[in-house]
Amino acid sequence: MAIGTKELATSELDTFDDQRLVEELRKAKEELFNLRFQSATGQLESHGRIRAVKRDIARLYTVIRERELGIRATPAPVETGKAKKSKAKKADAADTAEVKEEAE
Repeated sequence: MAIGTKELATSELDTFDDQRLVEELRKAKEELFNLRFQSATGQLESHGRIRAVKRDIARLYTVIRERELGIRATPAPVETGKAKKSKAKKADAADTAEVKEEAE
């Protein structure tokens, strides 16, 4: 994923797990380092890119901190199809048992 794009919008960051947020933060910091190095050597073509990467880093830090404080919910882990079926079967069995108890 490219840093400094619409792909790093807050709504998109909400779907990332904590490990992926940390990985994106590492990538953004590395890119900022490289951009600063290019700026110092006079090779930087787009100075606005530094600003965009800094904002992405701030956005990532904000989402991570909000999750720590419980302000922003972490994404639910994705379950496999088998787990969903077994839970559905257990729920159906419990409903059937309740109906039988009420009938008696």
